[in-house]
Amino acid sequence: MKFPKDFLWGGATAANQYEGAWNEDGKGPNTSDVITNGSHTTPRRITWRMADGKTGSIPMAFGGSMEFPQGAEPAVVDGEYYPSHTATDFYHHYKEDIALMGEMGFKCFRMSMNWARIYPNGDDEQPNEAGLRFYDDVFDECKKYGIEPLVTLSHYETPLHLAIAYNGWTDRRLVDFYVRYATTVMKRYKGKVKYYLTFNEINCMDMMPFMAGGIMTGDAQSRAQGAHNQFVASALTVKAAHEIDPEIKVGQMLAYQPTYAYTCDPADQLKVMEMQHNTLFYADVQTGGAYPAWRLKQYEREGVKVQMEPGDLQLLKDYSADFLSFSCYGSSTVSTHKEAAGSGNMMPGAVKNPYLESNAWGWETDPDCLRIALNTLYDRYHKPLWVVENGIGWNDVKEADGSVHDSYRIDYLRKNIASMRDAVCLDGIPLMGYTMWGCIDLVSAGTGEMRKRYGFVYVDRDDKGQGTLARSKKDSFGWYQKVIASDGEDLD
Repeated sequence: MKFPKDFLWGGATAANQYEGAWNEDGKGPNTSDVITNGSHTTPRRITWRMADGKTGSIPMAFGGSMEFPQGAEPAVVDGEYYPSHTATDFYHHYKEDIALMGEMGFKCFRMSMNWARIYPNGDDEQPNEAGLRFYDDVFDECKKYGIEPLVTLSHYETPLHLAIAYNGWTDRRLVDFYVRYATTVMKRYKGKVKYYLTFNEINCMDMMPFMAGGIMTGDAQSRAQGAHNQFVASALTVKAAHEIDPEIKVGQMLAYQPTYAYTCDPADQLKVMEMQHNTLFYADVQTGGAYPAWRLKQYEREGVKVQMEPGDLQLLKDYSADFLSFSCYGSSTVSTHKEAAGSGNMMPGAVKNPYLESNAWGWETDPDCLRIALNTLYDRYHKPLWVVENGIGWNDVKEADGSVHDSYRIDYLRKNIASMRDAVCLDGIPLMGYTMWGCIDLVSAGTGEMRKRYGFVYVDRDDKGQGTLARSKKDSFGWYQKVIASDGEDLD
């Protein structure tokens, strides 16, 4: 019951939640840089400014609908707190942080690059050399410890200029801008980076189009067009990668969780099918290589007309993703029965699963979610898989002696890794690696908080941006070190 010797153990972060240095060394602003902090009960907000100087904000809520006032542009506004601006400052702590990853025995570090650090406006003709040098330094540091980078090219951080001037990914011209960025990066880091992901949780285009694609309109037409343009950009990136270096592998990244029916009522089973359809549509196209018939019928009913260029569908078929990576934190339970309505796990409309426990943010922890997810996805796509996000947010307490006793995190990870191990060892699923989410404390994407911590390493930073940013190990640090050393056999 061991994982393969070449299994890529590690951790994952995202630049907008971790990197900081939002306007240093030539970096331009991106969409995350205009999103404020929030909490479990108060949504984060996207701030805007009018030409006459008037300012305001709109809530960053789940769901496609979103409307900026006429003439408003997303902008950084005085007096607001934006967690991405400093985050937990990987930009100035990367050597220390990567050394800690090396000490844990990481084989892989999933990170994202800031598109606006390389192309400050997104549509620039030439890249920012200072930004390219920073990532050179990061990859060189990873190499010192034998850590393989897994690089997400776009993780909720579209250059802000592209949102304002083009309405983000609704505009076909972004395909060319993105492919220029991706090609620049893959040529620059040839031999240093072998694995790339194109768009983080691409299916979040349906629920958070501004965050997922810099789209300032949330209607069905905009979301569908934005998704198609990202599909084309992903396919062209796969094509370019294989031409630059046949060793490069480009994967998809999907937000996924098993969905259960609350009852055996066929209506509940149909609801599960519909919700899985909506999630897996994105993998059907990007990994499977074709639009599913049901989605085309849905577009027809909704009056959505996706603008495609000749050859797009063949391109999607010929250059589908080399592997499928995904995030999975738990499961959701759904029902058509009104009496079951209640506070469910993560997904809007979900109901409470009576067999599962929840943390303070209402996230239900499911000890079997990874085995179920891995089998479901492999049965559907028959491509190698990679768990690139899995973890639990908790309001960790730092004791007077500096220790952090996070037994709840160890317990969660023990059960999830055992579930994943069963999928590999009992079911024969070809799994490339596992990168636990937020391996060093970072800002929560959903709430903008620091108190919702994920890491093996505690960072001294609070919800108001105060703290020394000093790093210290939690109890889970040594536990994960032991897990990696035993190839996942020792989970005690």
